[in-house]
Amino acid sequence: MFRTALRTSARAAGALSSTSRISAQRATPAITTSINRTYAADAKAAPTEVSSILEQRIRGVQEEAGLAETGRVLSVGDGIARVHGMNNVQAEELVEFASGVKGMCMNLEAGQVGVVLFGSDRLVKEGETVKRTGEIVDVPVGAAMLGRVVDALGNPIDGKGPIKTTEKRRAQMKAPGILPRRSVNQPVQTGLKSVDAMVPIGRGQRELIIGDRQTGKTAVALDAMLNQGRWNKGNDESQKLYIIYVAVGQKRSTVAQLVKTLEENDAMKYTVIVAATASEAAPLQYIAPFTGCSMGE
Repeated sequence: MFRTALRTSARAAGALSSTSRISAQRATPAITTSINRTYAADAKAAPTEVSSILEQRIRGVQEEAGLAETGRVLSVGDGIARVHGMNNVQAEELVEFASGVKGMCMNLEAGQVGVVLFGSDRLVKEGETVKRTGEIVDVPVGAAMLGRVVDALGNPIDGKGPIKTTEKRRAQMKAPGILPRRSVNQPVQTGLKSVDAMVPIGRGQRELIIGDRQTGKTAVALDAMLNQGRWNKGNDESQKLYIIYVAVGQKRSTVAQLVKTLEENDAMKYTVIVAATASEAAPLQYIAPFTGCSMGE
């Protein structure tokens, strides 16, 4: 009797649990359907919301496209600016800041670009906009440069008006190889007997003038420049020697005195002076020798 009662209660409990499962399973689709209906109702956005979403998406695409051509200043100091953006910029490309200062891209890193400033870094602020120019740093060259005083970028600073030349050459060019160079077979008369007799200099040769301060290094170079006047008076181009004097880190008064001396001796007509004085930014002093070499080549 007792065992029969236990079996009966167990069967009843099993039937009850089965009934509960079936009812639960039948009730579940209704719950899912109601949830789906709720999500569908929430997904229906108003026309104004759709337009705002599209506007945000379009704005995001425009910002991504803008970062390829423009950027913003992250930090600036010591003549160098760190710029975020400008993903398509090239090495040694000229860029322009919103303040009007120009710079040259040097370090192309992931996510940012290192730009050397061709002007005062006090004019450039953090968050300022920078844009590409699409031009590699180049300088004007040609015979029209003779007799002029220019800065490290080839802009005239002598007050004689613009330079009438259309020729340009990249400031940083690879030096010519051995084969394109001609042999050194013509001397350069410096006018100094000790130099011409003991250590003669040839055309196409490099010569370094070393000395302490106020020992006459500039005087030696100036005497050699003035001595070329007698060779440049003739019409034989093979005998003429054109001079490009690059003044790096000198005082403006020193450069002005040099120009005055050359004009008094009628030597400016075959001379070009590239001046990057002590008051100029460090990047301009850095690129000045490259500018002089480009003009000479």
